[in-house]
Formats: sequence, structure tokens, C-alpha cells
Amino acid sequence: MGETTGAGGPATTDSAKRYALGALIATCVSALVVNANTSAVSILIPAISADTGTPTDTLQWAVTGYSLVGAAVIVTSGSLGDVFGRRRIFLWGLILFIASCVLIALSQEGIGVIAGRCIQGAAGATILACGMSLLSAANTGKAQLRAVTLWGAASAVGAAAGPLVGGLLASTLGWQGLFWIDAAIAAACVPVTLLAVQESADPSRSRSIDFAGTVLIALILAPLIFALTNGSAWGWLSWQTLGCLAITILATIGFVLVERRVAAPLLDLKLLRNVVLVGATLSILLGSGTINAIMYVVSLYFQDPSTLGMDAFQAGLATLPVAAAAVILSPLITPIVGRIGVRTTIALGFIIMSGAFAALAFVQESWGYGMFVLPLIAVAAGMSLQNGPCSSLSTSSVEPREVGAASGVSNMARYVGAAVMTAIVASVYGGVSSRRVEAGETDAAALADAFSWASISMGIWCVLGIGLVFLVARQVQRRPAQFEATAAAASFSHTIVPPEAAAGDGAAPERAGGVAR
Repeated sequence: MGETTGAGGPATTDSAKRYALGALIATCVSALVVNANTSAVSILIPAISADTGTPTDTLQWAVTGYSLVGAAVIVTSGSLGDVFGRRRIFLWGLILFIASCVLIALSQEGIGVIAGRCIQGAAGATILACGMSLLSAANTGKAQLRAVTLWGAASAVGAAAGPLVGGLLASTLGWQGLFWIDAAIAAACVPVTLLAVQESADPSRSRSIDFAGTVLIALILAPLIFALTNGSAWGWLSWQTLGCLAITILATIGFVLVERRVAAPLLDLKLLRNVVLVGATLSILLGSGTINAIMYVVSLYFQDPSTLGMDAFQAGLATLPVAAAAVILSPLITPIVGRIGVRTTIALGFIIMSGAFAALAFVQESWGYGMFVLPLIAVAAGMSLQNGPCSSLSTSSVEPREVGAASGVSNMARYVGAAVMTAIVASVYGGVSSRRVEAGETDAAALADAFSWASISMGIWCVLGIGLVFLVARQVQRRPAQFEATAAAASFSHTIVPPEAAAGDGAAPERAGGVAR
């Protein structure tokens, strides 16, 4: 892949270092803010609901809408950066993020929050996609690996700290505080990007942008999520539910037809012939989706006055062991893969998640916080064990020229999983609790039953994930590389393209033939 940087010829050593430092600061800070914002919002839902008078089951669109739009935009924003300049598109992502934060913070009704979060989904996807490319283009060799490692660490820290910071701000400044602070930090990244980040692009890439595919992804997901969210109330065989599912099916057919004809498809359908990539991508979808979904329910359950009655800060603090488990385990994943093999590691991750959800299925209204800690830590640990290796497999199972497309597919799957699984769990949680209350149960008992069934629904998906292991790594045996730790650290929120592939030097990611253990 050819690369161009700047407009005035080769940069001097000093200017190259300045540009590299500028790219590191702008991309790492923005990645931290985007991931913190993403993970914090679920904690804020009860506070937003109380302030705006919007039901929590409606405000779940603030979570699913973000992921839905992110899924549609993540690949397109990277393509726009390749064609029109990554710094330029990255800046537009920052501006859009700032605008969305302001819109949300000023909103007096839930619809404003939901609209702002949908805009934020596009902004966040753009910042992550173009930021990673800017960082790789600004560095070479070992400096490139260090920079990408720091970017991955910033992403992981942001995702871990988000609920705690969001809860603290909600309990002190109000839920709007998170968005004002995020807007200020993003605004500070703008002059850094303008003054200290060099423009880069890919002149060899087709200038065709698959906007039709982007729209069709949204048309596939939006009605599907409507059906999943409202199917219980509408009736699963009602004309509304069946109509939404019909739109999803038609949009899927249209997407396939479009992708077969466009010059630069959003999804290269040929990649779907790669069994390893498909298995890894589905595993990422299930792992990321189920943990996002259960943490959404956890935030509601922990803060409900009928159950644990926590405030936003206490709920954020209560999730800290979950985030800490993922962060602490991430550097250990590469040695684990080296010792027991990739297939066993992924299977172990799904088995641990399945067991954790099985434990949560026994929740009772008498449970205190301590009863939730170990199962939730196990969910995070299992997710790390399966998601890190799968993220690496998604980019190592294809040819070097396909690495960018493969990472785009897995990143899209991560957003899709978060949107669809959160919609499923919101439907189960809301539907079961309503039916139990109507049947005469107390609010506490009804919510405990709802949490139990939500956990069972997520556990079923994790059990299916174990079967995916027979697809993943069936033809590839991974030898863990130095880069794997970085990929594992960031895998909760993003699949990182190996630096050498992102820079376009033609180096292939480390691969080996044979049968995986």
C-alpha cells in the first residue's frame, strides 16, 4: 500500500520526531476519551432517565444507537481517511465528537441524548479508525510498535476508567459533567492535530467510497434492534416485528448485491470464504457483545432502589474489579497462548464466560454486591482470553494486502455485537421484570428474575461460542509475536492492525501452517 505524508517532501529528523510525538498525543488522548465515554454511558442511564423523564428501556438506544452507527461508519471513515487525508477526517471526527457531547449535555429530553449518542457513534468510530492509521504512518520500526502499544494501553485504560469517572461526575457535577469534560479534552486535541500531526493518505487506493454499503449496514441493524427491543411488547409474530425482520432481510440482500458490484466494497465478500477469519470475527462479536450487554444490565440493577440502591459513583466503583481483571490479564494472554495454544485459549475463555453467566443465573433478591463480584470478574477474564487471540487471528489469517479489510470486519463485528446483544438483554430484562410484577412479585424479586434470565440469554451465546472454536484456528497455528500483547490489551474496544501492515511495507503478519492446538 503506497503512502504519502505531508506536502513538502521528506521530513527532517526533527520534524519527523515532532510529527510522531504530535500524532502520539492526539491519537492516544482521543482514544482514551472515546473509550472512556463509551464504557461510562451505561452507568449514567438511570441518572439521565431520572433527569429527563425518559424510561430506561427507551434510553437503551443511547447505547445501541451508538454501536449501530459505529458499525456502519467504522470502515467507511477509514476509507475516507485513506482517500482524502487521515488528519483531515480525524479532525472532522473530533469536531463531530465535540458537537455530540455539547448536544447531549444540553439535552432536556431523552431524544436529544439518543440523537447525540448516535452522532457520537460516528465520531468515535472515525477517531479510532483514522487515529490508528495516523499513528502508524508517523512512526517506523520499533518506534511504531511502541506508539501502537501506547495507543492500545490508552484505549484499555479509557475503557476501564470510564464507568468510575462517569459515576463520580454524575454523583458530583451531574451526568452532563462527563460530556462537558469529554468535549473540552477533545477540543484540546484539535490544535495539537493541526499544528503537530502530519497529513497522510493512500494514493494507491481506489477513490470510490461505499456509501451505499454504509447506509445498508444501518438499514440491516436498526430494524433488527427495533424488533429485538420491542418484540416482547409487540408480539414476536406481530406485523411490526415481522415487518422489521423483513426489512433487515431485504437490506441484507441489497448489501450483498451492492458489495459484489462496487469498486471498493465496505466488506470484501471473498473474505467470508476464510473460515478462520469468519470464526474469529463471530467470536469477537459474541465475546464483546455479551460483556457489553451484561454490564448494561448490571448498571441498571445495581442502581435500582429496589435492589442494591447504589448511586452512580458507587455503581462505577462496583464495576472496577471487572475492568481491572481485563487490564491485568491482557499482558498474560500472549504467554498463555504460547503455552496452551490459540484454540484452547479461546475455548477456555468461552467456557469461563459460560460458567460465569450460569452462576449469575442463580441471582436472588437477597444477593448483596459481594455475590456478583467473582462471576463478573470471570466474565471479563473469559472475554479477554477469547477476544485477544481472536483479534490477532483476524489479521493474521489473511494475506498482507487483506489485513486492513480483515481488521475492519472484526471492528464492525465488535460494534454489531454490542448493539445486538444489548438490545437482546434489554428486551429480556424489561420483559421479564414487567411480567413478574404483573404476576404479583415484588420489584426486587422481579428484577432478580429478570437479571437471571438476562444472564441465561448471554450464557447461551457463550456456549455457542465454544462451538466456534472448531472454526477458529482450524488451519492456522499461532506463534505469539511481540505485537500480540498490544492487540490483546486493546481488544475490548478495537482490533489493531499490525504496525507493519498499517504502514504498508508489505510485511506479512506472522503466520504458520499446521493444525492448531
